[in-house]
Amino acid sequence: MKTLKEQTDAKMEAGRQANPDFMKGVDIEIAKAKEFEQGANALKIGDVAVNFELPNQQGNLISLSDLKAKGPVVVTFYRGDWCPYCNLQLRALQARLDEIHTLGATLVAISPQVHDGSLTKSEISDMNFTILSDQNAKVASQYGVAWEVPEFLLEHMRTDRNLDLQKINNGNGTVLPIPATFIINKDGIVVWNYVNVDYRTRSEPEEIIEALKKLV
Repeated sequence: MKTLKEQTDAKMEAGRQANPDFMKGVDIEIAKAKEFEQGANALKIGDVAVNFELPNQQGNLISLSDLKAKGPVVVTFYRGDWCPYCNLQLRALQARLDEIHTLGATLVAISPQVHDGSLTKSEISDMNFTILSDQNAKVASQYGVAWEVPEFLLEHMRTDRNLDLQKINNGNGTVLPIPATFIINKDGIVVWNYVNVDYRTRSEPEEIIEALKKLV
């Protein structure tokens, strides 16, 4: 089975073959974001995780405090079900979900996307972990992973992909989370994290599982 990196690298290469000018533009925007240290304020190992209370797909409020009372919590921020890299990542996590549960942990995926008819029909909605809606990217901001998306990428979404983020996120059309993952222990402390402003790269599920094993 291919690693997540192998899958995302293949997706990137396919993008470069299909639309080299766009991918060059993405490289430039990501380089700018890294130069200005986007994501540098993300929660670090040893920080106290900010509690949150967000609605799931059924509209029920789910809080970090309740989740961590049961054991470690893996919190991953993703852009939305329209993002192919997010789908690859969450599909890879779904494949290792039994191992995550065996280690006593809960997996929670958070995006700004509002739970409406489109999300309930998505591939992500069929996965067996909790999906939460951070409509205004407030929690992403508290975790230091909210990103003001460059106009170059917004234009691509509007024109090339016919995506209306303002509609998808019910008002928030410019801020998306940096794809990031945090492991939070029962005491509410961040014990592992992965933050990279390049949305085309993600943490490997194997790394998450190895970090969880250290908590057992």
